[in-house]
Amino acid sequence: MSAPTKSVLNESKQIERAAMLIEMGARMQVLESETTLSYERLIRLYKEIAGKSPSKGQLPFSTDWFLTWQENIHSSLFLNIYEYLSKGVSLDSAEQLTKAYRLYTEQIETAGLEALLSFTRAWRLVKFVDANMLTRTACSNCKGQFVTEPYENARHYQCGLCNPPARAGKSKNAGALMLH
Repeated sequence: MSAPTKSVLNESKQIERAAMLIEMGARMQVLESETTLSYERLIRLYKEIAGKSPSKGQLPFSTDWFLTWQENIHSSLFLNIYEYLSKGVSLDSAEQLTKAYRLYTEQIETAGLEALLSFTRAWRLVKFVDANMLTRTACSNCKGQFVTEPYENARHYQCGLCNPPARAGKSKNAGALMLH
C-alpha cells in the first residue's frame, strides 16, 4: 500500500479543523488525535491562534470526575446532546464533538450556570464511552439518561437530581447548580 499523496486541499482542511479545535480550548493531545498535522505544525498553529504555548502535561485519565454530582449532570447533558446528534446528522467525530459542545455551552449559559465541562474533558468523555469505560443509564425515577459506570445496576439507579447527595446545591459559587 502506498503512502497517501500530499494534498494542499486536505492540509487546508486539517489546519481549519485544528484552528476550530484550538478556539474551543482543545489541548495538544486532542489536536494530535483529531488531525493529521505534525506536532511541530500544531504547536506553531496553537501559538498563532491562542497567543500562547499550549498547556503541558498529560490529560487526566480517570472516569471519577464524570461521576461526581455537578460534573455528572454537566457530563450527562453533553453526552445526551452528542448521542442525539449521532442519530440525526452524518458528521465526522470532530464535527459531532464541536457541535455537541457548542449546544452544551449554549444550554448552560441560558440556564445561568458555569460550564464545568471543558472541551478537552468532553472529548475524553466520548473516548471513555467508546472504550466502554463509561456509559449512560436511565434514572429509575425521572427516566433521564446519566453518565454512569458500565456495571451500574440500572434497575435501582437514581440520578443526582432525583437523589442528590447531602451537600448538593449548597454552594455559594456563582454559576453552581442550586436545589430548592
